[in-house]
Amino acid sequence: MPPKASKSSASSQPLNGPALTAASSASGAASPPREKPASPSLAKELAVLKSDIIQAVTSELTRALTAEFHSISRDYHSKLQTELQEMKSELLRDNASLRAELGELARVDAKCEDLEARSRRQNIRIAGVPEGDSQFTLSNSNVSELLKEALSLEKSPLVDRAHRSLAPHPKPDGPPRPIIVRLHYFEDCVRILREARNRPRITFSDMNLSIYPDLTSKVAKTRAAFNAIRRKLRSMDGVKYGMFYPARLRITYKGESREFTSATEAERFISTMPG
Repeated sequence: MPPKASKSSASSQPLNGPALTAASSASGAASPPREKPASPSLAKELAVLKSDIIQAVTSELTRALTAEFHSISRDYHSKLQTELQEMKSELLRDNASLRAELGELARVDAKCEDLEARSRRQNIRIAGVPEGDSQFTLSNSNVSELLKEALSLEKSPLVDRAHRSLAPHPKPDGPPRPIIVRLHYFEDCVRILREARNRPRITFSDMNLSIYPDLTSKVAKTRAAFNAIRRKLRSMDGVKYGMFYPARLRITYKGESREFTSATEAERFISTMPG
């Protein structure tokens, strides 16, 4: 009778055949498979494909953004052009309205100037009377007597009122303020101014006086531009001149008379006259 095989000896025997194949398959399923490295041609194709995709996406984005920008630009330009046109129309309307208002303002200013000048038609100014002089007290009667004696009038003119100009009080060594005289009759004013123009010098009680119309500040400023020219004409022989309202300088030389409203033109004219 043959001997029995033990379990230990059976388990220690090596696996052969199908058992070995099954064991190998089990161990292979347990470990991941190894990736094969990409070939150089495949890497090149991938790089080219990546570049083509980026280029296509960039081109599409550029086209879309350009179209959107052009659309926004056209809308903005159209809106801006409309707003500018509206602003231009509004400015033109405002300009026309402003010109009309300026024209009206100029007419009102001229009317006010005319009304002020008319209110001064019976006024005269007397310059050269000292202030605070004990020999002459400012009153209507004293001014009337001064005018009569200084201009050798037949009768004393009727004076409504007389007062110093509203300029600041002069310094002790400064010139006195002129006296503004309101005459009752316009004819007396015309006669007094005519006599004053015809006299080269007006004196009264050792006072050298000047008598001239009471002009508005605008007319007086315009006439003042001719002062230097009038001084030159005063020293020229054979020349007659005179100032006419509002500010016209008439020069008569060798029987020919010319009028000037511009001091520059008058200066140019007298520069052509001999000595």
